Amino acid sequence: MRLINRNKDEQNHASKHTGMNRMKWVWSSFLIVSLVLLTACGQSTSNNAKIVEDKVNVVTTFYPVYAFTAAIGGEDANVINLLPTGVEPHEWTPKSQDIVNTSKAQLFLYNGAGLEGWVPNFLKSLNSDTQVKSVAVSEGVTLLTTEGDDGHGHGAEHDEEHADEHADEHEGEHSDEETATEEVADHHVDPHTWVSPKSAMIMAENIKNSLVEADPAHQAGYEERYEELHAKLVTLDQRFTEQLSQVPNKEIVVSHQAFGYLARDYGLTQHAIMGLSPDAEPTGQDIVSLAKLVKDEGIKYIFFEELVSDKLAKTLASEAGVETMVLNPVEGLTKEQVDNGDDYFTLMEKNLQNLLIALK
Repeated sequence: MRLINRNKDEQNHASKHTGMNRMKWVWSSFLIVSLVLLTACGQSTSNNAKIVEDKVNVVTTFYPVYAFTAAIGGEDANVINLLPTGVEPHEWTPKSQDIVNTSKAQLFLYNGAGLEGWVPNFLKSLNSDTQVKSVAVSEGVTLLTTEGDDGHGHGAEHDEEHADEHADEHEGEHSDEETATEEVADHHVDPHTWVSPKSAMIMAENIKNSLVEADPAHQAGYEERYEELHAKLVTLDQRFTEQLSQVPNKEIVVSHQAFGYLARDYGLTQHAIMGLSPDAEPTGQDIVSLAKLVKDEGIKYIFFEELVSDKLAKTLASEAGVETMVLNPVEGLTKEQVDNGDDYFTLMEKNLQNLLIALK
């Protein structure tokens, strides 16, 4: 009898132990799944958007194109931005889900001018039955190029028209886009068109025209919202023109050669520590030469930006005995800026105020 009771006790203990193990396994599995889901969410597009059936779907490559497209598209368009918050666009490459979404979309809008070097291969990777139309929204902007650029942005800049480069591409026309991208690389084209409100106006009109062509049923809404955006860009342009025309100094030193269009359109001269790509490292002699320029010209501030390291800007500022200040190329938003409700216009207004301080 004691043996029977003992066996029952052992069976009950084994049953409880098995149940506990099962609960541990279930809980561990839940944690693993949760971590996978959280990781997947962290790697998704910046606004976690998905393709929808009842609207025109537009995929954009990075913040300025997204911001203008969302403003013009309004409630009539579903806009998906590829670049996540806080990521610098020069170093980013698309993921497999980006290919899936773009294949199902009606429009793929990118800056062009060589900014998104991954575009040719990306378009080749789309599904063979895709109907998406790709458009370089900087088409029509008179592009800046650098001649004899040494990799650090010290080459002489001049204007050059690249009309053929920005022709609207369909999925079957990738070879032309690839050729254009190679041409851009050979000529050191400055892709940072959106940093000038004058160029941004051209980009906004290209976006509006693309939306109207893809979704003519909602043309009136696109036209109305475009006019609102255009009016804000005109006002911003006027503020830059009027206020920068009155500053006594015109020389700016920046960490990354991203302000060529801003400088050209508003009478400034840009000197960059790094080249068109923010990973172009300057030599020690470059820093010494720039420090001499800063002292000779009486420059009071070295500008840096938030999405790349400020180490070199601070090194130059220390060498020249001056201070640093932010000049934002508006390539993307930081998490803090998103939380603060910042957008293209608030950041450009901050740029203007910082320029006025630095150039007085």
